[in-house]
Amino acid sequence: MKRGFYRRLAWTGIRQNRKLYMPYLLTCIGMIMMTYIVSFLSVSPVLQGMAGGATMQSILNFGIGVMGVFSLVFLFYTNSFLLRRRKKEFGLYNILGMGKRNLAYLMLWETLLVAGISLIAGLGAGIALSKFAELVMVRILSGTATFTLAIEPASLQYTMAWFGGIFLLLYLNALRQLRRSNPMELFRSEQAGEKPPKANWVLAAAGIILLGIAYYLAITIEDPVSALVLFFVAVVLVILATYLLFMAGSVAVCRLLQKNKNYYYRTNHFVSVSSMLYRMKRNGAGLASICILCTMVLVTLSTTVCLYVGLEDSLQSQHPRQIGTYAYVTDPAMLYSEKTEQVRQLASRAAEEAGLEPENTLEYRTAGFVGILNGAEMTYYTDNLYATTTPVDTTEYWQVYLIPLEDYNRIHGTSETLNPGEAILCTSEGDSYPEATIHLHGGEPLAIRKQTDTLATTNMDTLEMFATMQVVVPDFVEQASGLTARVGEDTLPLNLRWYYGFDLNSEDETQLQVYKAYGKSLGPVEAGGDSEEYFNIQTDSVAESRTDTYGLYGGLLFLGILLGIVFLFAAVLIIYYKQISEGYEDQSRFAIMQNVGMTKREIRGSINSQILTVFFLPLITAGIHLIFAFPMLYRMLILFSLTNRLLLIQVTGTCFLLFALFYVLVYRGTSRAYYSIVSGARER
Repeated sequence: MKRGFYRRLAWTGIRQNRKLYMPYLLTCIGMIMMTYIVSFLSVSPVLQGMAGGATMQSILNFGIGVMGVFSLVFLFYTNSFLLRRRKKEFGLYNILGMGKRNLAYLMLWETLLVAGISLIAGLGAGIALSKFAELVMVRILSGTATFTLAIEPASLQYTMAWFGGIFLLLYLNALRQLRRSNPMELFRSEQAGEKPPKANWVLAAAGIILLGIAYYLAITIEDPVSALVLFFVAVVLVILATYLLFMAGSVAVCRLLQKNKNYYYRTNHFVSVSSMLYRMKRNGAGLASICILCTMVLVTLSTTVCLYVGLEDSLQSQHPRQIGTYAYVTDPAMLYSEKTEQVRQLASRAAEEAGLEPENTLEYRTAGFVGILNGAEMTYYTDNLYATTTPVDTTEYWQVYLIPLEDYNRIHGTSETLNPGEAILCTSEGDSYPEATIHLHGGEPLAIRKQTDTLATTNMDTLEMFATMQVVVPDFVEQASGLTARVGEDTLPLNLRWYYGFDLNSEDETQLQVYKAYGKSLGPVEAGGDSEEYFNIQTDSVAESRTDTYGLYGGLLFLGILLGIVFLFAAVLIIYYKQISEGYEDQSRFAIMQNVGMTKREIRGSINSQILTVFFLPLITAGIHLIFAFPMLYRMLILFSLTNRLLLIQVTGTCFLLFALFYVLVYRGTSRAYYSIVSGARER
C-alpha cells in the first residue's frame, strides 16, 4: 500500500467519528494536563521554600498516585465504548480485503494520533496553567508570588511515560480483541445485544444486605479512629452493593413495571421499559459506575471544602488562645507553685517588649485520667489506650478531669460554692451521668450538686475520642493527691497540667516574634528529671499552627478540586457514551416505530420516560449514600479538629445542590444527542 495510507485512513476514521472521539480526546487532554500540574506543584521550589509548602507537597504526592491509577482504569473503561462502536467499521474493512495485520497497523496509527494529540495538547495546557495553579497555592499559603514561568523536566517525563504506557496498553487490548474476533463478528458487533436477563433476586438481596451493613457501620461508629479504619471497608461494601442493585435490582424493577399494565402499556413507557430491559445488565453497570463517581465527587468536594472553610474553627478548637502554655507536673501542689507566677510575668515581659500586653487570658488546672464507669464508680484505667495497636471500643471509656472550683468560677464568671464532698459535674454534649454521687477510683463519694452539659474548657474535648466528664471540686489538691495515692506508682500516672494562654492584638508576624521570645525565656523556669519540683513546659501558637494547617488543608482542597474534576469528567463521559451508544442501538427500533405511526412527539416522550426512569437514579442513590456517610465523615473530620457539624451540613448540602444542577444540564445535553440520533433515522 502507498506510503501514509494507514495514517490517512486512521485520521479519516477519527474525523468521521468525531462525535465519539472528541469527548474522549478532551478527557485525555484534561487528565494529562491535571497530572502534569499536580506533579509540577509537588516538586515546585517556590512552594518548597514556603512555610507549609512541604506539608502541601506531601499531600500532592499522594494525589499523583491516585490520579495515575484512576486514569488507567477510566481510560480503559471509556476506550471500550470506542472499540465497540468502531468494530463494525473494522469488520467492513476486513470484508473488503484488509487482514488483521492491516487492521493492527490502522489501530496503531489511530492510537499514535490520539496519544500525540492528547500529550501535546495536555502538556501544553498543563505548562500554560501550571503557573496559575502555583499562584493559587501561593495564595492559599499566604506567601509571596513569583511570575517566572518554569517547566519541570521530571514532571514532563513522568506524565509522558505514564500516559504513554496507558496508550500502549490500550493498543495491546485492542489487538487482543481483534485477534479473538472474526469479520462477521466485527461487522455485526454493534447489533449484538444481550438477551433480556431474568430478575436475579438473590443478587438483589445480596446488594441490599451489603448496603445495609455499610450504612449500619456508617451511622453506628462513635469514635473517629474507628471511622477512619472502617471507612474504606464501608466504601468497598457500598461499591459492591451499588453494582449488584443496579445490575440485578434494576432488572427486577423493570419486571415489576412490566407487570403493571396501567404503566407499561403506554406509548412513552412501553418502548423505554422494553429497551432498558433488553440491555439492562450492561446498562446497570454503567449506571452504577455513574453513581459511584457522583458519590466520589460529592464526598471529595464536601470534605475538602469543609476542612478549608472551617480552618479557623479547627484552629480555635485546638488553641483556645493565640499563645498557650502547658505545664506538666508530678505533684498536684506544684500547680500552685511560684513557677506559675513566673510564667505569667515572662508572658507580660515578652508582650511588653513588642509594645503589647496579654489580653483575654485563660488559666486553669486539671488532673486528667481515662476511666471506666460502672454505676457510680469511675475506675481509673491504667493502660495507655493511645499506645495500643488493637482496636478499642471507646464507648466504654470516659475522659475525666478534676478542676478546681476557683478556676471554674473564673472561666465562667460565676460565684459557685461547694462544701467538702460536693462537686459540679460537666459532661460533653450528648453524654449524661444519671447518678446522684460519683466515686473516683475507690474514693469517698462526691455528691453531685449541679450537672451541666457545657464543658468548663472546650479544648479538652477537641477530638471527642471519649465521652468527657469534668468534676469541679473545692479541694483540688487533696482530691488529686488522694487519687494519685490510690492508683499507685506502677501504673499510668495522673495527668497533672496547668494551662495559661493569652491573646495579642497584633498580626501573625508579631505574634510569632512574641511567641519565640517568650518560649526562650521559659527555659530557667523548667525543672525536669527526678526533681521534686518537676515542671515541664510546652508552648503553642495559633500563628505557627496556621501556617502548617493552611498547607495541609490547602493541599487537600486543591487535590479535592482536581480529583472532583477528574471524577466529574469520568461521570459525564460515561453518561455521554451511554446515551450515544444506546442511541445508535435504538435507532433501528425507533425507525420501525416511526414506520408504524409513532410521532416525533411520542418518540420524545418515550425518550424522556426512559432517561428519567434511570438517568436520575445514580444522582438520587448518590445522595442517599452521602446522607448515610455523613456521620462517618463527621467523625473522620474530628481527627482534623473540625467539630462544626452545622458547617459540614451546609457545605455538603451546597455541594449536592450545585452538583445536581450540573447533572440536570448534562441530562438535557445528552438527551438531545440521544434524540437527534434515534429521530434522525427516518429523515435520512
